[in-house]
Amino acid sequence: MLLKKGDKVGQSEAALLAKLNIKPFTYGLVVSQVYDDGVVYEASVLDMTEEHLLEKFVGGVRNVAALGLQTSFPTTAAIPHLLANAYKNLLAIAASTEVSFPRAEKIKAYLKDPSAFAGAAPAPAAKTDDKKAAPKKEEPKKEAPKKEEPPAEEETDMGLSLFD
Repeated sequence: MLLKKGDKVGQSEAALLAKLNIKPFTYGLVVSQVYDDGVVYEASVLDMTEEHLLEKFVGGVRNVAALGLQTSFPTTAAIPHLLANAYKNLLAIAASTEVSFPRAEKIKAYLKDPSAFAGAAPAPAAKTDDKKAAPKKEEPKKEAPKKEEPPAEEETDMGLSLFD
């Protein structure tokens, strides 16, 4: 191959191409800006990858789910979270009352005797007999400062409704 894309044509290459009756040239469009609905964007918006698009889509779905959860409005994205939260609430009610259902029995058994489930915990790391290993010092636990909650404000109905 005599030339590659992007190579500059020197005197000797130009003379050889002239003898072969080949005139090298390039033709193409270089996009510098994109116009869409009255807005001008840089050309870099065209360089999006599939991963970038997927990331933006997932971020949008997260926002829709968060909005649905905050407004208690069931959306397709929020339904799994609403159901999981409802299930957690049912387990909490079953744990604190005499109400029971089959899936709550394991929680109640754990609350009655947590030591019975100690075998399910992962085994501690094996001890080494290496004398060079430094003994671990126990650090005193620091208690986080307690945050004082502001007094709850009373909700007042001013006779206005969002949907009237």
